[in-house]
Amino acid sequence: MAISHAQPGEVVDLSPLADAIATTKTSTLISTASMKVIRMVLPAGKEISEHKAPGEIIVQCLEGRITFTALGKMEDLEKGQLLFLTAGEPHSVIAVEDSSFLLTILVPSTHPAK
Repeated sequence: MAISHAQPGEVVDLSPLADAIATTKTSTLISTASMKVIRMVLPAGKEISEHKAPGEIIVQCLEGRITFTALGKMEDLEKGQLLFLTAGEPHSVIAVEDSSFLLTILVPSTHPAK
């Protein structure tokens, strides 16, 4: 079975998950050749160890609180806050509380610029 992603013009609900956060899994909402949009769901204490994304990323906290480590510092992100990183920047994240956040990855083009 194919994974269902939002189609152009389709509305995606990003309301807080509230009590459903404990039973909701991370899911890719949009996937195209140039970007991916993922709703990440992390229970309190869960850590994503240091890694790099192939493209620029935007992380927007939807609920809860996460600590994002990059560029030699730790930043707490809460509901309504976002953070931007350039491609290839090492980073890690830990959920301080049960949290969900929107991760947008801008996928680099495989074709050289003209």
